[in-house]
Amino acid sequence: MNIKKHVIRILVLFIFMASVITSHAQNQKKDQIFDGKTLNGWKQLTGSATYEVVDGMIVGTTVSGSPNSFLATEKEYGDFILELEVKIEGAKNNSGIMTRSHYDPQGNKGAGKVFGRQVEVDPTDRKWSGGVYDEARRGWLYPLDLNEAAKEAFDVSKFNHIRIECIGDEIKTWVNGIPTAHVIDTVDREGFIALQVHSIRKDHQPGEKVYFKNLKLKTHKLKPKAFPSDIEVVDLRKADAK
Repeated sequence: MNIKKHVIRILVLFIFMASVITSHAQNQKKDQIFDGKTLNGWKQLTGSATYEVVDGMIVGTTVSGSPNSFLATEKEYGDFILELEVKIEGAKNNSGIMTRSHYDPQGNKGAGKVFGRQVEVDPTDRKWSGGVYDEARRGWLYPLDLNEAAKEAFDVSKFNHIRIECIGDEIKTWVNGIPTAHVIDTVDREGFIALQVHSIRKDHQPGEKVYFKNLKLKTHKLKPKAFPSDIEVVDLRKADAK
């Protein structure tokens, strides 16, 4: 009888462990945002910049005469932590990562409009990478003049690690491990994620590239990273309530 009970306990434990492993695998699969080989699960919204997969990276290339281009996830997300690495060519180029964003097909006189919060990728002398901009809506929410020390975090000569936390009404950003921006905003609690290739001026040479790699998205069991309390917080809750 004791042997039978022991066998039953082992079987129960085995079934439990198998369910845990299966659940973990399903969660990992569910959070896969980029398979490293194709653009399955993504769609281009507005603009004619090109996006392709090269050596396990998403590579966007600027073209003349195009408005801002966005490669957006087909899924929408609420709370998440996104980590990725970005490199950008061109001292006057620009890019960004859209978070909880939206698309209006009737916007821009029927040409379509992407709008929402964007984490900036800025290789210019302004050095606002990691700042938060509200694309096609409210403009700058967190220019990096609010956090001067973070301006030196982005290195234009290499891939830069960017961490974005969207949890509840808060968005926090890091560039190469350096805390850059903290915004509290009740607008948009879910939406798509998108990779931007910015429009270029007529006198700007086309063909400059933006590289995105090692995209890692978490949407469950989120653990916020400690953020310094002495960095300025932009709290938009009063403005959102109006």
